[in-house]
Amino acid sequence: MIKFLDLKAVNDSFEPELSNAVRNVLDSGWYLLGNETKSFELEYAAFIGTKHCIGVANGLDALRLILKAYIEMGVMEQGDEIIVPGNTFIASILAISDNQLKPVLIEPDINTFNIDPFKIEERITNKTRGILLVHLYGQNAMHPEIQKVADKYDLKLIEDNAQAIGAYYNSEISVISDLNSTFNIQRTGALGHASGHSFYPGKNLGCLGDGGAVTTNDDKLASVIRALANYGSNKKYICDFKGLNSRLDEIQAAVLRVKLPRLDTDNLQRYKIAKLYCENIVNQYVELPCVTVGFQQGTFNGKISHVWHLFVIRSPFRDLLQQYLAERNIQTLIHYPIPPHKQIAYREFNGTELPITERIHNEVLSLPISPLMTEIEVYEVISAVNSFRL
Repeated sequence: MIKFLDLKAVNDSFEPELSNAVRNVLDSGWYLLGNETKSFELEYAAFIGTKHCIGVANGLDALRLILKAYIEMGVMEQGDEIIVPGNTFIASILAISDNQLKPVLIEPDINTFNIDPFKIEERITNKTRGILLVHLYGQNAMHPEIQKVADKYDLKLIEDNAQAIGAYYNSEISVISDLNSTFNIQRTGALGHASGHSFYPGKNLGCLGDGGAVTTNDDKLASVIRALANYGSNKKYICDFKGLNSRLDEIQAAVLRVKLPRLDTDNLQRYKIAKLYCENIVNQYVELPCVTVGFQQGTFNGKISHVWHLFVIRSPFRDLLQQYLAERNIQTLIHYPIPPHKQIAYREFNGTELPITERIHNEVLSLPISPLMTEIEVYEVISAVNSFRL
């Protein structure tokens, strides 16, 4: 069986450092808001390239807290609108509605799965206060047109970087056509005013439970978020805000500190597997993912714009293909079978027509991808996909 992602094997590959880190926390007798969390926040901020990192309980809370902080600061108010991709995991939209803000759903580019930069401006109103940009499946979604719109209308640019930790964006150009191009490179998570990150176990940088973080260069925003995440308190028992309890615990921080130094190496291995898939899967019933920076043109001086959290293909015969692969002991998943605007939770959007989003959700299938996959396993997947026939 080729598993979609063998988490036990992934975590075993970090031994004995992982077990030692957990043991050190247990021996310390300090389990919240301690040195492991403080150290991880400093290391992760340096990795992303921001002044601040605030560890929180999960990726959804990270986004919730950013928007809640903006409301507390008077930048936004209930009823304001936030631009968000229609094609995303529901958490991106939950963070908006949870703060009594209004999600404005934008269709994706069917080739990249990410928000279509050229469909944003037409949806701007006098109530629009921000753009929540989702780097879906691991691919940078930032584009010069998005920055242009954000600047023109003075909008807050918030990144959902839950799936793309470690990816890069070149703010000078969106597509490399010349290997001699100049580069102005930043990591996703440092592109906007603030970013939410997830360390869910299956992510490229995953802990042993739930975990998340906010990164930002805004001192005031960071201070408000840190207080909001700790019952609204910057000083024990003194609450300035009606806050939440959303903190990254010491064990998860210690685990993440062990894994962070290897993340770029693991992401590069994912990139190599994706390259093999893209160069060798040839089937008339399968549409391969499109990357902003093509394999033929290389990367941003070795820095990749897609960290391949998921390798997602499309097929109008998705269900048959998934069954075919399962019969050959290849595990696949669907990310995601029902778009947010068709979920019961969002009845108010059920009548909305987003044909590109709906087509994507009806056709996508995620193939196994893991930094621990062997080349033999990769070619087994390739062979099975190529042999699929109706």
